[in-house]
Amino acid sequence: MHPGAWWVWSLGLGTAATRTTNPLLLGLLIVVAGYVVATHRTDAPWARSYSAFVKLGLAVLVIRLVFAVVLGSPIPGSHVLVALPELPLPDWAQGVRVGGRVTAEGLVFALYDGLRLAALLICVGAANALANPARLLKSLPGALYEIGVAVVVALTFAPNLIADVQRLRAARRLRGRPDRGVRGLLQVGLPVLEGALERSVALAAAMEARGYGRTAEVPVGVRRTTAALTLGGLLGVCAGTYGLLTAAGGTYGLPVLLGGLAAALGGLWLGGRRSLRTRYRPDVWGVRAWLVAGSGVSVATLLVLASVGSGGSAALHPGVVPLVSPTLPLWPAAAVLLGLLPAFVAPNPPSPPAGKPVGPIAVKEPS
Repeated sequence: MHPGAWWVWSLGLGTAATRTTNPLLLGLLIVVAGYVVATHRTDAPWARSYSAFVKLGLAVLVIRLVFAVVLGSPIPGSHVLVALPELPLPDWAQGVRVGGRVTAEGLVFALYDGLRLAALLICVGAANALANPARLLKSLPGALYEIGVAVVVALTFAPNLIADVQRLRAARRLRGRPDRGVRGLLQVGLPVLEGALERSVALAAAMEARGYGRTAEVPVGVRRTTAALTLGGLLGVCAGTYGLLTAAGGTYGLPVLLGGLAAALGGLWLGGRRSLRTRYRPDVWGVRAWLVAGSGVSVATLLVLASVGSGGSAALHPGVVPLVSPTLPLWPAAAVLLGLLPAFVAPNPPSPPAGKPVGPIAVKEPS
């Protein structure tokens, strides 16, 4: 599976999560993402990041509720749960309060808002758990080649730095020297920094000897067109994303976003002409990748259309004043279930070799 297909799928689910505050739909999005991750996650190190994103989403939800209790909520309410002591503030802090009444309407509003952000984080975590980052960087267009190389080098050197720190701290403990505090940090950090600089110089020399950084000569008009398309496309993507995230920009957000993406992709295609390189065994964007990416795009498109349609606002954004029980809308729920398509069309992850344990440490069997 092409790694870009997983990212398109997860970003589609994340876009759908931003279009609703219905806790039932958000919970359904989380279940869909979790089921696909559970069925297609491998034993690679990056696949373990999904649990971290789930914990981060729960932390965001708890923090949002704590802020609603301590700092209050802009939502008026009549169902008072508890009255906290209110801290008096000066006149220039009008509109801000610390403590005071905690209403059920304010807590429910904070719960809906925090759950939406948690669902977005979990959808992004699904892409991190399913897509191979090295293969994704290899699939970048030629215009982003230098950035991809820099990220690959950073991802390669980060484990080496951690290993150096652990090795030096263990050596200092064996010699009876402190490895904590400011003094220990300085005496451990300087050798690590020196080793990192030596590796960087050696890597730079090796990359220069292999021809990294060569560029082709392109006309001035092509360079200016590339810069204009890329900059204009990125501005269009930002404006379109802002329109999709706001209620007032629901009509123009999607066309501006699509136009910005088209312009940015055109700029990246023209910018790739100055890169002289080939790919070894490139990942093929096949039928399964189209189905996986199309499922995420379909979920996002249908939820956006439902949010801007007549009567969709009440179903996707349940009211809190007065408090009403959220209901599960039929067609938006069916649209979210389209995100389960990768669980059935994506190739199954490779099983571990027979006779070897699953995990980061494999013990060689005796002959």
